[in-house]
Amino acid sequence: MTEVFFYHLQSRPLDAALPQLLEKCLERGWRCAVQATSPERVEALDTLLWAYDESSFLPHGTDRQAEPARQPILLTTDESNPNGAVVRFLIDGAAIADAGAYQRVIHLFDGNDSDAIAPVRQAWRDARAAGHEVTYWQQDAEGRWQRR
Repeated sequence: MTEVFFYHLQSRPLDAALPQLLEKCLERGWRCAVQATSPERVEALDTLLWAYDESSFLPHGTDRQAEPARQPILLTTDESNPNGAVVRFLIDGAAIADAGAYQRVIHLFDGNDSDAIAPVRQAWRDARAAGHEVTYWQQDAEGRWQRR
């Protein structure tokens, strides 16, 4: 059974939250895919993960670079899974047809963007209807995640 998490960004933006979540996945030995909805967003995430913290390094690449299968974190706009990710991050309203192919699927959405709410609510209903374990997480004022 896939765990489907919904992370409601409120006090900290995606650019601050995503690298921390990816670090935690790598600490557990999980390969990840981060799916965005545009090549421009993938490029921006690629730049972010190289520069977000001078003292850290997140090994990653994009699906447009050579040997995507070797990447512990793969940035993509595609639903394929060439790096064998067990965790799939969906941002900017990205969607996949088969959440069951992963241990964990994580929807990250901006709670301050009213256009982002309706698709996430539908994704919640779809995940529950498919029998997945669904969990909602919300940021507190300091940016820490609270399970609701």
